[in-house]
Amino acid sequence: MEYRRLGRSGLFVSSLTLGTMTFGGSGPFDKVGSTDVAGATRQVDMCLDAGVNLFDTADVYSSGESEEILGQAVSGRRDRLLIATKARMPAGDGPNGAGLSRHHIIRQCEASLRRLGTDYIDLYQAHEWDGVTPPEETLEAFDTLVRSGKVRYVGCSNFAGWQLMKALGVSERHGYQRYVSQQIHYTLEAREAEYELVPLAVDQDCSILVWSPLAGGLLSGKYRRDQDATEGRHLEGWDEPPVRDEGRLYDIIEVLVEVAEGRGVSAAQVALAWLLGRPGVASIVVGARTDEQLADNLAAADLELSEEERGRLDEVSAPPLIYPFWHQLKTASDRLGPADTPLLEGRTWGDG
Repeated sequence: MEYRRLGRSGLFVSSLTLGTMTFGGSGPFDKVGSTDVAGATRQVDMCLDAGVNLFDTADVYSSGESEEILGQAVSGRRDRLLIATKARMPAGDGPNGAGLSRHHIIRQCEASLRRLGTDYIDLYQAHEWDGVTPPEETLEAFDTLVRSGKVRYVGCSNFAGWQLMKALGVSERHGYQRYVSQQIHYTLEAREAEYELVPLAVDQDCSILVWSPLAGGLLSGKYRRDQDATEGRHLEGWDEPPVRDEGRLYDIIEVLVEVAEGRGVSAAQVALAWLLGRPGVASIVVGARTDEQLADNLAAADLELSEEERGRLDEVSAPPLIYPFWHQLKTASDRLGPADTPLLEGRTWGDG
């Protein structure tokens, strides 16, 4: 297992993270999984044996049940691992039951600590942007939690590029704790993050944690063109991520499966290994309904793709060059910096 530095911090995290959205299974999360304490404990055991040191959850997953189960699964070995959780989504009735206000953040942090059965959270993340609460209020609240010892580091999730850059500027201006990471959706099927968020990760040292790296199972190999899948969350009503171009998706899957068959591994492992080689990525959040799925995902940590294999996957999945990127490629390619290369490297004028 490789360990990568998280942002500008001194913290190192495993290249794979266990995601626990499958823990619990109450409410709409029953479409994702329903892992109980015994199953969660087995998965934690498997991950620790493989070298995983980061475990990710959120207060909203199964209305807090995921945190409770994770807390029980890691009981007695808390000092061997890092716990990440999140707040922002609705977690109660009333006008203050959601958002990134000081009131909501501190209240939810205290509730997460109780459910997890721990004194501190290693990485506390803003789960989504809040366009109503001033970022100064949000970041001051996070800063207070860090200075109190209840939180070690702070990160964000699902921010746009300008929103994250604004937050980093506020932290710089006021001396507040800085977001060390951004947890985002980024896959072979969905590379929109390369327009702004991946370059930001490279330029600002705000590391990427990837959620749903197999696109909700779409890149696992079980979904094929003109074939009916027999299992998977998309068959059970889970609608994330959206598929905007089904033909392109299956083009990607075909190349993915060909590369996987050539290496004698699963398509899922190839998709994860591709992500592990992308700029700015610190860790990939993997989750599984079964121990067998988890074991397969964990094996991706040891898979290194060749340049030829990466090139094939890059080509079939390349995002269109929207403005201003097509213009920059045409007129400014003589002076591109490191943050420009995730999107523009290897592209030629007319690609997009």
